[in-house]
Amino acid sequence: MKRSTTNQDHLQGTHLNMGPFSNTMGRKMLLTLMSFLVVVWINYIICQNSTKFCSDLKIPTSLHLWNTSTKSSYVKTPLSPLKPPTETELRIKGIMEKLNQLIPPRPFTDMNTTTSAAHSTVTILTPQDTYCKGDQLDILVEMRDHLGHRKEYGGDFLRARMSSAALKAGASGKVTDFNNGTYLISFTLFWEGQVSLSLLLIHPSEGVSALWRARNQGYDRIIFKGKFVNGTTHVFTECGHTLNSSAELCEYLDTRDQEAFYCVRPQHMPCEAFNYMTTRNRDISYLTVEEKSLFHRSSVGVEMIKHLKHINVSRCNKTEKIKEKCQVGMKIPVPGGYTLAGRWITTFCNQIQLNTVKINGCLKGKLIYLLGDSTLRQWIYYLPKVLKSLKFFDLHGTGVFKKHLLLDAERHIQIQWEKHSHPFITLQLYSVIGENYIPRIIDRISGDKNTAIVITLGQHFRPFPIDIFIRRAINIRKAIERLFLRSPATKVILKMENIREMHTDTERFGDFHGYIQYLITKDIFSVLNVGVIDAWDMTIAYGTNTVHPPDHVIGNQIDLFFNYIC
Repeated sequence: MKRSTTNQDHLQGTHLNMGPFSNTMGRKMLLTLMSFLVVVWINYIICQNSTKFCSDLKIPTSLHLWNTSTKSSYVKTPLSPLKPPTETELRIKGIMEKLNQLIPPRPFTDMNTTTSAAHSTVTILTPQDTYCKGDQLDILVEMRDHLGHRKEYGGDFLRARMSSAALKAGASGKVTDFNNGTYLISFTLFWEGQVSLSLLLIHPSEGVSALWRARNQGYDRIIFKGKFVNGTTHVFTECGHTLNSSAELCEYLDTRDQEAFYCVRPQHMPCEAFNYMTTRNRDISYLTVEEKSLFHRSSVGVEMIKHLKHINVSRCNKTEKIKEKCQVGMKIPVPGGYTLAGRWITTFCNQIQLNTVKINGCLKGKLIYLLGDSTLRQWIYYLPKVLKSLKFFDLHGTGVFKKHLLLDAERHIQIQWEKHSHPFITLQLYSVIGENYIPRIIDRISGDKNTAIVITLGQHFRPFPIDIFIRRAINIRKAIERLFLRSPATKVILKMENIREMHTDTERFGDFHGYIQYLITKDIFSVLNVGVIDAWDMTIAYGTNTVHPPDHVIGNQIDLFFNYIC
């Protein structure tokens, strides 16, 4: 039989081995195949006009949003187990392995065997009557349990701080864990005068281990309720990063970055009708009764330095090193700065005090994007207090989490705040129309020397398994790398998440979760030409244990930002 280059012959050669069948048999088979295709096409047409019919037949409906589809099975994870792991998945696995080594299981059956602040010892190494400004003060900590026995492993969550209330001065201390029950606490004496020292045992290592296990055990601590709107009808259904449901689901998938979110599909409504979201806490815990006892109010943030009231620091005529101007790409030490007279002073660069005239001159023609949560939204509320020419432009959004825009038409300044996408936790109803993950927002920014982007991530991720945060951070880094390829002059600044209320819902929102995310962020964005505003270090120095720091802290964050871009 002579072979011809027709579509039919191409199908025959690649998919169907015809062998010795006759031409008549081939025509019959072709006719059968064509009949089957006609039936499939008719079903497709019906599905386009009747989603209910398709639902009854369990045929997936093809929707017209790039990231929307329906599913009708239990969803465990947005990734297909049949596909080989991607570069991102391998990176997530590697980070998870490091974290699991950093936070090994510490099961306990008796509270007496956990770390006790009262029984542990704190010793100043090489004590002196007077210290010099710029000296390092080291403290050795030996942990003991409630029975007075030496601890043989580390992993306690500690917070070190030095302060002088009369001087409005403060700085964090560096904690070194030797993983054998001993710690070295190092304070750099940045100012002269009387200095008080503090070392808080936030959680014992047993509590840290319990929080880490519980965090990665479930996605259901937060209830997401999606509001679907179709004309005058609206319906609320459950949503989430995973849903344990046999109901038909709407899948909102970013296929490139493998970011997925799901909602139970309401009857007689398309998935595109998803308009609003609200959340609330679910009454659930993955901690045992014994573990919960570690997080009673009296057991969280216990002071370990009680016998030492203060130390004295003198000038000693020491000369200070000349530092270069603050710029993106600089490595940030620990601590990265300190407060004095209420002002944040960096330790790694020369931070210039800018007046209003200089700031207005610097910002002229600038396009600034603030991408993240409400701790960054505080910036856009604070800026008009300093720069009176900036005025809000109403974009007619819904609620306080709508996109915010500041304009100075005369100087061509534009500053906008936009929230990061799922997860976003609030009792208030907020719109998801036009919402995008931060990497997609960055991809839409052309960038140039007059463009600056500030990114923060963290508070809303604390109640969820850590892989969601790691994936998002990796995807943001990749988006920044793409941005730098097309516009290396664009300035990108990372604002780390800050500490918050010490006695908040520890299992969901405690600072241990934030600290792990802080370490992950520093790791993922290392060796990248970005500026860093270390809000974690800064809020410890200021001693502001609140999720939304006061204005004087916000103002100092913005001052450092201006130093990066001006």
